[in-house]
Amino acid sequence: MVEDLHAMVKGWLIKAKHDLESAHRLAAGDDPLLDTAIYHCQQAAEKAVKGFLVLRGQSFGKTHDIRILIEQAEKSEPGFALWQEAAARLTPYAAAFRYPGDFVAPDREEYSLALQAAENLVAYIHSLLPLDLVEGL
Repeated sequence: MVEDLHAMVKGWLIKAKHDLESAHRLAAGDDPLLDTAIYHCQQAAEKAVKGFLVLRGQSFGKTHDIRILIEQAEKSEPGFALWQEAAARLTPYAAAFRYPGDFVAPDREEYSLALQAAENLVAYIHSLLPLDLVEGL
């Protein structure tokens, strides 16, 4: 039972790691894809928080709103309150720049701020988890 739970949490964390790696790769080079890279920053943070919630036995429904997920996480770990600003920064990137229309790509500074917020939030979540869940990530 615990092994199944840990495998599920690890799955969320691996997906978060892959999203961060995708963000880095998409933003590199002479012709970066910052619109897609910034989306992966949001996804990394979302998946890491969901992994934490799974470990704590908290349901979260279908949402991409990191602010809601952070509020849920605060119920078992009050330190998440400090991450509302990061959540507010990252949440809009679940849809912004993802669909056609008045296309405006984020600039390098906006991407960098999103990446920093995502990486820091993921690192914070890792610090709360048992070592066996974050080894090798």
